[in-house]
Amino acid sequence: MKRIYKNYFGVRGLFCLAVVITAGLALSCDTGNLEVKQDFPFEVNAMPVPDGIAIGETVEIRLAIVPEAFYAGARYYIRYFQYEGAGHLRCQDDPPYIGNDLYPLEQRNFRLYYTSGSTGTHSFDIWISDSFGNERQLHFEFRSRGQ
Repeated sequence: MKRIYKNYFGVRGLFCLAVVITAGLALSCDTGNLEVKQDFPFEVNAMPVPDGIAIGETVEIRLAIVPEAFYAGARYYIRYFQYEGAGHLRCQDDPPYIGNDLYPLEQRNFRLYYTSGSTGTHSFDIWISDSFGNERQLHFEFRSRGQ
């Protein structure tokens, strides 16, 4: 009789322990606020460019956006501001960019082309931002090179 008594409380005790653990897990889970991280910082890598440019010459600028992690919903944008010299910047086959206007980038690896329109030094900054407000700035400066 003693043995049956121990088995009864052992099975009952295990059942009660399982109920308590299940209830604890169910109460500790916050089912309404599942967070999915979408905002990942990124860096922009640039290949070396020449330091001189002649009037009418075009320089290729190769850039790569390298995010910390990939999120399919992330969108990237580019804008630039030229504060010295005259010329225009464009992305591959697109028309030239207008300073301070925001343009969407379709790829994370892309090429920009800067064409000089004057003699003298050419200085401009490029800002690349994502759809979450992260932004990186790149500075480019070309000295005048005689033809």
